[in-house]
Amino acid sequence: MRKRAFFLLLLATLVYDRSHAQKPTRVPYDRQLLHQAHEALTQVIVADIFSPPVASRIYVYAHAAAYETLVLWPNGPYRSAAKQLPGLTPSPSIDLTGADPALAATEAFLAVGRALVFSEKRLEESAQTIWNQAGKKGYSAQKMAASRAVGQQMASHILAWAAGDSYRQTRSLRRYAPKKQPGTWFPTPPGYIAAIEPYWAKIRPLVLDSAAQFKLVAPPPFATTPDSRFYKTAREVHDVVNQLTPEQRLMANFWDCNPFFINTQGHMNFASKKLSPGGHWLAIAGQVSRQTGADLLKTSAAYFLTAVALFDGFISCWDDKYRYNLIRPETYINAYINESWKPVLQTPPFPEYPSGHSVISTASAVILSHLFGNKIAFVDSTEVPYGLPTRKFTSFKQAADEAAISRLYGGIHYREAIENGQQQGEQVGNQVLNKLQLNPSYSKK
Repeated sequence: MRKRAFFLLLLATLVYDRSHAQKPTRVPYDRQLLHQAHEALTQVIVADIFSPPVASRIYVYAHAAAYETLVLWPNGPYRSAAKQLPGLTPSPSIDLTGADPALAATEAFLAVGRALVFSEKRLEESAQTIWNQAGKKGYSAQKMAASRAVGQQMASHILAWAAGDSYRQTRSLRRYAPKKQPGTWFPTPPGYIAAIEPYWAKIRPLVLDSAAQFKLVAPPPFATTPDSRFYKTAREVHDVVNQLTPEQRLMANFWDCNPFFINTQGHMNFASKKLSPGGHWLAIAGQVSRQTGADLLKTSAAYFLTAVALFDGFISCWDDKYRYNLIRPETYINAYINESWKPVLQTPPFPEYPSGHSVISTASAVILSHLFGNKIAFVDSTEVPYGLPTRKFTSFKQAADEAAISRLYGGIHYREAIENGQQQGEQVGNQVLNKLQLNPSYSKK
């Protein structure tokens, strides 16, 4: 009898040791909460019609808050971005007792988002839906309260950091006036909207040494004679648009991502709200995170690193846009080639060179390729809510290349702006991987 009891005890011990050894080093916390929070913030950014650079700022600080909350818990190789990014100090001591990482990170994300958007009430309503769903999943009221307290403390820390990036100061600078010199940018139809974010290069970058670190070569010299390089590059835009295939037209519309789209009916103008280009690439990051089954930490890192690439990509791009202040194809072609010509897409309200889509799409593709692989195929459903079909891509690079060339098909960029913008975007993306070490396996080798 004693031998049998001893045998059973030994067997139980072995079973316990084996099951204990097989436990994962990290609990698979709920990833869906962060995805839902990101999508809720995106809907508010669209509704509030934030410009692409400003939208990138909202995204980067919200995702910084989520990520920095998650690394408060032991998470293997993942480490804080504190002291790696200018002005970001380690968070103050936060009591994690009774809190859940996924819930806390979601609250931090939403709290930062609420502080940076106009429609706070709308985002709060979405947040309440998320918390109601969390309750139905079995999270107790006590755990949610403890988690939200952690998230709110992290949000305060991140918002204090964000306050030092010079954004507030740029809101009070003098309104930008077009130069009215040959070859320079001038507002375009139908809205003739004033220049958007002319002082964005003054915003504090996160991984760039300065806004001008990856300064581009100048565009071709402005000229109006048919044998000049500038005339020929504008003529290419004119001819490409006039000979578009249905597929090329679809590409142009799929990657439009113009928050300033204006509908004109007679004497009435009204805006259609669309996703920003940064929002499109973060949606891709979310889609592929789900597709690959990325855990919560990798999902958050993917969002955060992509958001950093977007944020610094816009700073770098906007520095060159207002340095070279180049005339848009629509203005040039109407004046010197064909006065009745119109682009497929509405021309965005800022100078032409370089192409912002080319910069930020390439930068995002560099990040996502490094995280998920160079040859991962995916179906992009981002534009379905806006009446467009899904598109299939064999890699992030293919998607970025299509986004870039779509600006030529849309009639709003010259080829030099696209190709040189891609070069700048690649440099920005690599700089993110070199400078921001969240996980050794995500670092640029």
